[in-house]
Amino acid sequence: MTSIDQLDFELLAKLTVNARAGIAELATDLGVSRNTIHMRLRRLQETGVLMGFRPVINFSAVGMPVQALVSLELDQRRLANVVEGLRGLPEVLEVKIQAGREDLLVHVAISSLEALQVLTAAIVDIEGVRKTTSTFSVATPIPFRVQPLLDHITTGTGWGRSTPAPTDL
Repeated sequence: MTSIDQLDFELLAKLTVNARAGIAELATDLGVSRNTIHMRLRRLQETGVLMGFRPVINFSAVGMPVQALVSLELDQRRLANVVEGLRGLPEVLEVKIQAGREDLLVHVAISSLEALQVLTAAIVDIEGVRKTTSTFSVATPIPFRVQPLLDHITTGTGWGRSTPAPTDL
């Protein structure tokens, strides 16, 4: 397990707002050297804390206004086959293995409810899928976020070994 401190939190917070921010800009904003930012970013990436920089897509703007969570019950011996089948469906955004009644939770973006019906039929055709149950997203009052969790786990950790926390943040 990798521990992160308040400086890591502030760095990640800045990147959450603007993943395209440069090292010099981040260093200036956080009141530390560019080398410190560079080393922190490298450590966060090498330890797997920071897994990449991705754009946030407005699916409605690209013609995919319907998002759904499709729960799958599987023949557990066919898990790998089902995952590979789902990987081949472009509307599948994410697949999570679950504990509980359903085995997989599949997040999809589609153009219409009719398209969801076609997609779920394609999912059921994957060998090993026994049943699907769909739940639709009608709004997202709290979009995906990490800042409150990072703030919680870094409270009281300080700003690293040699740099005191700035007083004006």
